[in-house]
Amino acid sequence: MDLSKTIIKMTDQSKDPKAQTKVQKINGVRGMNDLLPADAAQWAHLEHVLRDLTRAYGYEFLRTPIVEATAVFQRGIGEVTDIVEKEMYSFEDRLNGEQLTLRPEGTAALVRSVIENNLIYEGPRRLWYTGPMFRHERPQRGRYRQFHQFGIEALGFAGPDIDAEIILMGQRLWDELGLRGVRLEINSLGQAPERAEHRAALVTYFEKNQSQLDEDSQRRLLTNPLRILDSKNPEMQVLIEGAPKLLDFLGEESLKHFNAVQALLKANNIPCKINPRLVRGLDYYNLTVFEWVTDELGAQGTIAGGGRYDPLIERMGGKAAPACGWAMGMERVLELMKVSGSLPEAQAQCDIFVLHQGGETLTAAMIIAERLRSAGIDTILFCPPDGQSASFKSQMKKADSSGAAFAVIIGPDELAKNEAQLKDLRGTGEQKSVSLDDVLGAAIDALVGASE
Repeated sequence: MDLSKTIIKMTDQSKDPKAQTKVQKINGVRGMNDLLPADAAQWAHLEHVLRDLTRAYGYEFLRTPIVEATAVFQRGIGEVTDIVEKEMYSFEDRLNGEQLTLRPEGTAALVRSVIENNLIYEGPRRLWYTGPMFRHERPQRGRYRQFHQFGIEALGFAGPDIDAEIILMGQRLWDELGLRGVRLEINSLGQAPERAEHRAALVTYFEKNQSQLDEDSQRRLLTNPLRILDSKNPEMQVLIEGAPKLLDFLGEESLKHFNAVQALLKANNIPCKINPRLVRGLDYYNLTVFEWVTDELGAQGTIAGGGRYDPLIERMGGKAAPACGWAMGMERVLELMKVSGSLPEAQAQCDIFVLHQGGETLTAAMIIAERLRSAGIDTILFCPPDGQSASFKSQMKKADSSGAAFAVIIGPDELAKNEAQLKDLRGTGEQKSVSLDDVLGAAIDALVGASE
């Protein structure tokens, strides 16, 4: 075999475009988005406000897994809800045959954890959670297949005071975030016997008008007629408006609870509108339900919602206990912050940017950078993309774009004198020489002075 001819033939093939296979780019899943550095400051700001809010009201953090047993949501949310019927990402674990689901919402998963870990055995708990949720639906503004949810849950409290408290938390959050055009709508779903009586009246009403129901409502008429009231079909709104109202079926205790919630809100100057068609989309609610809505985001008008769900803990296998809470989609809130002009400005990447000329100056610069970081000063050390040294002019452009307040410059001349230059990048532009041993102290003094 002539090895040289074989090598020549292989080389010729490598030059033939048809013989080369192009590596295809792999894109992210539609509706599941990356969080890019440009948006990180906005998320960090929102998360910081949420942590402060929950701390102010005494709520403790609880995190559940992203994957739960499918039964958690089938039983918790309700099998005839849109989420369970159409939107869940469910699959069978091929290793052991378990039926699993990417969590589509946070309450059912949190209640599973509370029961499993006996968290309310010794008394009521105020809890909060945040994290990614997953629903298979058409991605649109503020609504994605992977979205992030923040929620609060108060478990073991039966009175209207806790209903009012969690609503007050929401109003405080909107004020802190500077949101505009957010309205509170509330309703009462009463208790099971009252809903059963109302359900019978609804079925009778809609059966008389069955020809006006769309396909979804025809199906819900047999499974969950209350959900027909939540239809967004514009052609059905007149029919829905004429349907029997649940408020007319409430007993004395349910009305007393609802009126007490309203009185507490009024006492705290929280305006609200009673919306008798507000039913929420999940099966576990009773008594108070509410939503915060806006006209600023088009069709996706609800930014947060919740209510009381006293039956859920027992339905999930725990000892019967009252509970209530609410949740919000974080992407949707960030969209509204953008519309409201209340998003924070981009933050600086660091406090100090360290420049050098490679070689021994790099060694000295890295020692200084580590010393600054150990003192709690955010520091970026210049690293040339090509592994070679770069001019101070090009490095200074990087320092300026980083947002750093000061630059520490170590060149051969400075190193020979055991010195560095400390340059003000945001104020006077002043540059002064400092001993390498004194860089940390000089940087701290400069940063403190700049903040005053």
